[in-house]
Amino acid sequence: MDSGLRAVGVVLAGGVGQRMGLGRPKQLATVAGRTILEHSIALFDGSPDIDEVVVLMTPGLVDEARELVARAGFRKVTKVVEGGASRTESTWRALRAIGEDECDVLLHDAVRPLLEPRIITDCVRALRDHRAVEVAIPSSDTIFAVEPGPGGETITEVLDRSLLRRAQTPQCFRLSVIREAYERALADPGFADRPATDDCGVVLRYLPDVPIHIVPGSERNLKITHPVDARIAAALFEASPVPALPEEDALAGRTVVLLDAGGAGVREAAELASRHGARAVVLSCERDGLRLDDPRSLAKALAGVGRIDHLVLAVAAGGAGGLMEAADESVAEAAVSGYLGPVNVARAAYPRLMESGGGLLLCVPAGAEDPLGAPAEAAVTALARSLAAAWAGEGVRVNCVTGGGTAEETAGAWLAVLASRLTGQVVDASSAR
Repeated sequence: MDSGLRAVGVVLAGGVGQRMGLGRPKQLATVAGRTILEHSIALFDGSPDIDEVVVLMTPGLVDEARELVARAGFRKVTKVVEGGASRTESTWRALRAIGEDECDVLLHDAVRPLLEPRIITDCVRALRDHRAVEVAIPSSDTIFAVEPGPGGETITEVLDRSLLRRAQTPQCFRLSVIREAYERALADPGFADRPATDDCGVVLRYLPDVPIHIVPGSERNLKITHPVDARIAAALFEASPVPALPEEDALAGRTVVLLDAGGAGVREAAELASRHGARAVVLSCERDGLRLDDPRSLAKALAGVGRIDHLVLAVAAGGAGGLMEAADESVAEAAVSGYLGPVNVARAAYPRLMESGGGLLLCVPAGAEDPLGAPAEAAVTALARSLAAAWAGEGVRVNCVTGGGTAEETAGAWLAVLASRLTGQVVDASSAR
């Protein structure tokens, strides 16, 4: 069975987030430079497997959500709909907003902003053969069944962990299936007394003959519920996994400019981009006399390239040894490659990328134990996130790749990010191993 249908991602952001203690919905809290809601919408807006995005927002905040969508430049969002008083009512409103035409629907909690693009792809593919799909992961904890006792709860059964799964989102359905399940639920007078906690629960209760297929999820796909969850999410955003490698010709007709400031993988990335249909142009600080501390030098070099769809800056690692042993020249070079250079490159590239609707990729080696490299890595990642938020409205994407293994692995990570529609991501190249 191949559905051949459009895929609609529904971002459910109708909650109020009282347990976060913020005084406003947690999906509007900022984590890693963007609101949680923006992170989640970006995943679906940037997925090549998703055709349309619908956002369900907390009552009274729909206009704010629409402004956020417009400012971020999300192209696939077609509707921002006011949510209901419950998860059930919000989902029903989303299903009505999608329309009558059959499609595949992926219902995702907005407060799961660390969903991996791979999972979206797997869900869309699973819907080719199944009418209902749930994302879940095995339980690593032992689970008890309990009952109330005179002094508190007591254990009645130790459940077989091998048969237990922890539910995540998205939960995915053929539109006709989930709509029929909700129609039956809303017509049941007893549903309100025993509401389902998720959409699969509605299907399981009211359409028991529809099997629900499991797609493996990820421990990263956590739900931000408590303040500690936001801190964990912020740490995880520091090392997002590499997106799936694109198919051949993913960069056909595009121009990729690679600025070689001593980083590894430039030659390999140029060859790989060419194999995927791009025109690859390498500009080298050493060979072409580019100076990262000279904005005019950079602007002049880019002016001779023509149209630029993607610009990659690969900076060198910091100097080896301790801070006090480093030569003055090494410290100055680290300051240029780790901050001033990326800033100057971004300024020179911005007008060219705004014309093409392209993307800037800043690549920096991991420098956790390097007194010169670690500040550079922190500065470049922060710069990428800040520029992604500032330039989203102009359609310019900005990402950062850190770390890496072999030159080929590093080049593959760069290419995967270039071919994606993601922005504001800090991707750990070593996760591709």
